[in-house]
Amino acid sequence: MKASGLAFGLLSVVFYLLWTPSSGLKILHLGSCVIVTNLQEIQSEFSEIRDSVPSDRCCLLRHLLRLYLDRVFKNYQTSDHHTLRKISSLANSFLTIKKDLQLCHTYMACHCGQEAAETHRQILSHFEQLEPQAAAVKVLGELDILLRWMEETQ
Repeated sequence: MKASGLAFGLLSVVFYLLWTPSSGLKILHLGSCVIVTNLQEIQSEFSEIRDSVPSDRCCLLRHLLRLYLDRVFKNYQTSDHHTLRKISSLANSFLTIKKDLQLCHTYMACHCGQEAAETHRQILSHFEQLEPQAAAVKVLGELDILLRWMEETQ
C-alpha cells in the first residue's frame, strides 16, 4: 500500500510538471528530500513586499543603524581580535551614516512616519525575544540583507 502511495505521489508530481507552466518551477534537492516550487513566483511576491517597505526609508535606516550601534555591536562577544577590529570598523562606518541621517532628520529631510515606526517596533520585538549575545549573532548574520537594501535604495 505504501509503494502504491509513493508511486501515485511521484506520478502526481510528473503530471503537475507537465501541465503547469514551467517558467520559475525549480526542483530543489535538499539531501534526500526533493521539492518542486515556483521560485519565480516567490521572488515576485517578495519583491512586492520589499517594495512596500516604508517610503520613509531614511527614518527606518536611522533606527536600524541605532539598533546595530547600541545593541548588536556592543553585545557581540568573541575572542577573535581580528573580528573585533572589523566590528569596530563597521560600527564607525554606521556611526558616520547615522550622524548624516540625523542631520537630515533635523532639517526635516528624513521623514519619520507611522509605518517606519511600526516596522522598527516589529524588528525590535523580534530582537528582544532572544538573549543579547544570540540576538547580536542573529542580526550580524542578517547584515548582508541590510547592506543590500541600502545599496538598492535610491
